[in-house]
Order: sequence, then C-alpha cells, then structure tokens
Amino acid sequence: MTTTTTAPKAEKTDHTFRMTCAIQCNVRATPERIWALLTDAKGFPRWNSTVTSIGGTIALGQTLELKVPAAPTRTFKPKVTAFEPGRSMIWSDGMAPMFKGVRTYTLTPKDDGTTDFAMSEVFAGVMLPMIKGSLPDFAPAFEAYAADLKREAERSS
Repeated sequence: MTTTTTAPKAEKTDHTFRMTCAIQCNVRATPERIWALLTDAKGFPRWNSTVTSIGGTIALGQTLELKVPAAPTRTFKPKVTAFEPGRSMIWSDGMAPMFKGVRTYTLTPKDDGTTDFAMSEVFAGVMLPMIKGSLPDFAPAFEAYAADLKREAERSS
C-alpha cells in the first residue's frame, strides 16, 4: 500500500478592508522541536526558502529585520507582540487603522506525538483597497514555508 502526502494548500480570503492568507499542516515532530526552528532567527535561512535573513531576537517585544526573496530590496520590521513558548506567537507590522499586517503562528500538540502547525496573516486597514493590487500572492510563499518547516522538523526529530 502506498501512502501519498499532499502538500498543504494555503487558503485566502479577500474583502474590501481585510485580506487573509492561512495554512496548516500536521508535522511529525514535537511542539518543542518546531518552536526551536521558529524562534532561531539566525538559522531560519538554512531551512526556510521564503526567508533570506532575520536580524534580531525572536522574543516578546522585539523588533525583527526580515528580508525575503520575494522583495529583495525591502526590509520588513515586524514586532513580536505575543509569545507563548511552544504554543503561539504573533508578529505585527504597520499602523492601524491605515494598514497593518499581523502574522500568527500556532502549534497544537496531538495525542499521537505529532503537532498541528498553523500560520495566518491578516492584512487590514483603510489603505488596503488602494495597495492591494501591489501586494504579491502570499499563497505560494505560505505553502513553501509550511513544506520547508515540515521537512526540517521531521528530518531533525
């Protein structure tokens, strides 16, 4: 019998003043193993093809300097606004009510020793309708991010 693994697919919603992209997948690793990957800023580019570099420390209240291949000339500066080790964290960037992006990471341990990983990003604000057309399609990057994380966490566990 052959088992096939389907790559996780991102889900998107798009409204006038709110746009969301989310992905979830099950990972054959503990929440602690996945958390270690998600909070190691220097190690991120080694396993995550959607990140060129992260400067700073991934910890509550810290502002990061994030570079991504999709926008090589830009540096994003999200702030870690929530941080519950092994469970969840939130990165926020921008200024409400004009335009803000909020990325949420969630780890849910399962009885079988695996972990459900979920990541979502919500973009919202009164400027969204004007800049929406200049934003990339986040689904491919979210799918690559989840696949990269799953592969690395399972390889190392």
